[in-house]
Amino acid sequence: MPQGSIRSGIPNMALIVYGASLSPFVRKVRIFLAEKGLEYQLEQVNPFSPPPGFVDISPLKRVPAFRDTDLPEPNTLSDSSIICDYLEHKFPNPGLYPKDLYQRARALWFEEYADSAMATTIGGGLFFERIVKKLLGQKTDDAVIEATLTKKLPPLFDYLEKQIGDNEFLVGNAFSIADISIGTMLVNFCHSGECVDGKLWPKLGAYMDRLHARPSFKDRINEETPFVSQLRAA
Repeated sequence: MPQGSIRSGIPNMALIVYGASLSPFVRKVRIFLAEKGLEYQLEQVNPFSPPPGFVDISPLKRVPAFRDTDLPEPNTLSDSSIICDYLEHKFPNPGLYPKDLYQRARALWFEEYADSAMATTIGGGLFFERIVKKLLGQKTDDAVIEATLTKKLPPLFDYLEKQIGDNEFLVGNAFSIADISIGTMLVNFCHSGECVDGKLWPKLGAYMDRLHARPSFKDRINEETPFVSQLRAA
């Protein structure tokens, strides 16, 4: 790989995650690693202005990218779903994907639901408008936010409310990649200054609170909140 500011190895730290802390996809991988009890190095990368060499490990210029220095080069991956799947196979315990084939497929569906529908709606309609635009020095579009909150988001939350039901977790009554994926998008929903309306979605709200109380989530939220709060107050 061409050398730039993307380092190919860090002493005593085999796993490297490249990306911005506030990205829900970077957070997804970090929570996955935390639930596995794995140590790693986080290399901060601004996806809007990636450093030299980043395109070589993430051809679509998206975060996160990942490197496993236990392997000879090429030893990088990109896309959060690919990275988590790799980690699950290399470090199978504790398992974060259901063993049952159908339940595993359902977990992958919720991961996709989070990575596509929720990411587009929460990420584009709220987080980008209220947080990212401040970082970029751009003006917030209140019409986009209003449409997101009143038209686009309610059907997504209605679906999750129904799917959660009286279960503790989304799939097989066990914590999995499904919960990590949904939960990280809900972190950005909260970072955007919103909270799940307990009157409209009581089960979703309680589910979110349970997830975000887990150490893997709580540590990331506590790390990110001061910076987000400064941005929102600016």
